Amino acid sequence: MTDFREFGKRRPVSGGVPARSRRGGFARTFWGRSLLDAVERLAEPGRISRGRTYARAGQVVSYTIEPGAVRAEVQGSQPRPFTTTCDIRRLRPDEVELLIELIRSAPGMLARVVSGDLPRELAPHLIPETAADIDFGCTCPDPGWPCKHAVAVACLLAERLDEHPRDLLTLRGLGIDALIRGIEASAPDPGEPADPYGEALELPALPTPETQPAPDDLDPALLRRALRMLCADETDAAAGGRALVVMYSEMTGR
Repeated sequence: MTDFREFGKRRPVSGGVPARSRRGGFARTFWGRSLLDAVERLAEPGRISRGRTYARAGQVVSYTIEPGAVRAEVQGSQPRPFTTTCDIRRLRPDEVELLIELIRSAPGMLARVVSGDLPRELAPHLIPETAADIDFGCTCPDPGWPCKHAVAVACLLAERLDEHPRDLLTLRGLGIDALIRGIEASAPDPGEPADPYGEALELPALPTPETQPAPDDLDPALLRRALRMLCADETDAAAGGRALVVMYSEMTGR
């Protein structure tokens, strides 16, 4: 078991990201709570508790949300903040199509999404459930996964989703403009005459099998576990994973 006293006390931060929660659990809406539930299923209870303390103490200096990831600076016991990431798997093309079809088939749902609301019916398509959907990285010396710094970032992200649930679309790699274009492209032409028996239907060409880049087919949790067996610490394991992706891209051009 890791003795966290060897890492020293956390250094105080001035102007860190404030947390709304002062006690108990974080997040107060369906979307924030659902994301945090997924993180807490993966984290060790002690690190969850310390991560909440870090979040409430303002140790998260800053964070940014981008397609597929949250990147943050978290002040720990060292002079410089640690770089912490929370990577959320982007939706595959077939998953995007299912999401678009669901929104298009439900009257008024697109208007709700555009206005900033996110209907609960979309949860099965958006909430990360397992280690294959969500991953964590940190430059801290703690070998735990996720570490308390990553948990602190997840707590603040959950509070962000309380206020801006549509950010979950960004984390899943789907911008609102791309979503609207996809729905418009798949919408039926209202001027096209009905053909209930399909007599005028033009059959599509036979499908061409699609392939996915090898890293997309890998279980990131299993890959990270294998890298940990070969590396001295979590930082080296994370760097090894990124190096494999870069090497694959250079070899295949994908």
